[in-house]
Amino acid sequence: MLEVAPEEVGSDLEVLSRAECLDLLGRERVGRVGVSLGALPVILPVNYTLLDHSVLIRTVAGTKLAAATTRTVVAFEVDSYKEDGLAGWSVLVVGRASEVTGQDELSRAREAHLEAWGAPGAAHHLVAIEIELVSGRRFAHRVA
Repeated sequence: MLEVAPEEVGSDLEVLSRAECLDLLGRERVGRVGVSLGALPVILPVNYTLLDHSVLIRTVAGTKLAAATTRTVVAFEVDSYKEDGLAGWSVLVVGRASEVTGQDELSRAREAHLEAWGAPGAAHHLVAIEIELVSGRRFAHRVA
């Protein structure tokens, strides 16, 4: 697995370690998945949870599931920031998407109690994004 080494980029921007990125990913529940659709980038909001070394989303048939059935490389991004926009963080995951189909995996995924947006119970497909590359940044702007 690839990892960006933590380092201080500047007084206002810090590169996060893999462990810090995974910790931050575990705190949030809403992110964005980026896929290619007809050679054009598409970014879709999703709710998610972490399960082992994957980001797990529930979805209906469509763009996200199509990416999973072909094990397409996708991007997944989560961020958080203060209301004034002067501080926050962002984490980016890159990995292959795949549909969760094994009975053991499905049982463990169901224990995560992940619900999709929209009509309850309508999103029957589970997609896992394997965390192959993760990078993150924390920023804080100084006000003079």
